[in-house]
Amino acid sequence: MGRLFGTDGVRGVANVDLTAELALGLSVAAAHVLAEAGTFEGHRPTAVVGRDPRASGEFLEAAVVAGLASAGVDVLRVGVLPTPAVAHLTGALGADLGVMLSASHNAMPDNGIKFFARGGHKLADDLEDRIEAEYDNQFVHRTAAPWQRPTGAGVGRVTTYDEGFDQYVAHLIGVLPGRLDGIKVVLDEAHGAASRVSPEAFARAGAEIITIGAKPDGLNINEGCGSTHLGLLKAAVVEHGADLGIAHDGDADRCLAVDHTGAEVDGDQILAVLALAMRERGALRQDTVVATVMSNLGFKLAMEREGLSLVQTAVGDRYVLESMKEHGYALGGEQSGHVIVLDHATTGDGTLTGLLLAARVAQTGKPLAELAAVMERLPQVLVNVPDVDKSRVKTSPELSAAVTEAERELGGTGRVLLRPSGTEPLVRVMVEAADIEQARSVAGRLADVVKSALG
Repeated sequence: MGRLFGTDGVRGVANVDLTAELALGLSVAAAHVLAEAGTFEGHRPTAVVGRDPRASGEFLEAAVVAGLASAGVDVLRVGVLPTPAVAHLTGALGADLGVMLSASHNAMPDNGIKFFARGGHKLADDLEDRIEAEYDNQFVHRTAAPWQRPTGAGVGRVTTYDEGFDQYVAHLIGVLPGRLDGIKVVLDEAHGAASRVSPEAFARAGAEIITIGAKPDGLNINEGCGSTHLGLLKAAVVEHGADLGIAHDGDADRCLAVDHTGAEVDGDQILAVLALAMRERGALRQDTVVATVMSNLGFKLAMEREGLSLVQTAVGDRYVLESMKEHGYALGGEQSGHVIVLDHATTGDGTLTGLLLAARVAQTGKPLAELAAVMERLPQVLVNVPDVDKSRVKTSPELSAAVTEAERELGGTGRVLLRPSGTEPLVRVMVEAADIEQARSVAGRLADVVKSALG
């Protein structure tokens, strides 16, 4: 069996790859592993369980809750809330475990399971490996002794916890550096988990809001809207004369923006704006920002020009977070819009990011376009090559030779990055160059080599 856990939990087509049986078994395995690790020692364990609005989340939530309760874990069902809300509530309520059912930006047929440890932090790789091994031993190969099921008062109790919505919104408002009075914002909720939370938070903060993509029906999540499809948001911002637009993905752990002209403001630019704002108020510890190797070269040059340090990690917000926690940095994120403000969140939080960005516009009185111009995006081309053996990216001699030749051609004016997807069977080819046509040409040639060498 291949590794179940990717860079962001377990993900696949609901009821095909991610079944009720798998969700139940993983939940039982997680309870056992955390118990063995001493997480539950001396008290009755509690878990917070939330989901995005996907139709499949209904039966998967039932399976997760059943698995946890059968293993003796009390469950607080918080319903449809963003991933960062589940992480926040896991910490705020002193729960031992958090579980979020979502496939983030993926299309509706997919779903996923993310586990959070006590405090609301993502599980370490070794704990995920142990959970997967426990699941395999108990439910697949059945090589382990049958587990001791609690009975009577030992089984977990299940409670609906409706207070989570207001607790999370109050938390968001409480950490804002200033109000949003006089700011008009268009919010695209991707018909996802933030469809209620984000408009409520922006309105309480004083913004005038126009909302699109906020009518989830279980089937329309991410469909032609949200952070993966910015067209509707761009048009709406211009139509309504808004100061800016904010787009989330299905579970609202990411945020992309649109300025008043309808131009996209990506995660790198958002990080740059927030970095300067945080330095100004003394909140940017060590004057350092953490980003991934996918960040635009223009972002790195902007940080150097502003006298800020940049630490780069492997792709994935979990690796950004690991670096931040290890060294005490306060701000990090990805070009895709995962932004982590560690003083206020344990994971990427799209609603918080949007609020902080709008607060910067309100505070400075400057248009977002002017604020985002602190960095110039160099032309960057990203090509996804599907249906290839992504495990051989680093071992293919043919691919290695092609990358070497591409880097020679680009010289010091660009770079090449090949990355296997953590959640899908594809390889991402990224090329940066001073000239967009050169970037496209090099990326196209490399994509062809990836297909021939790894197909």
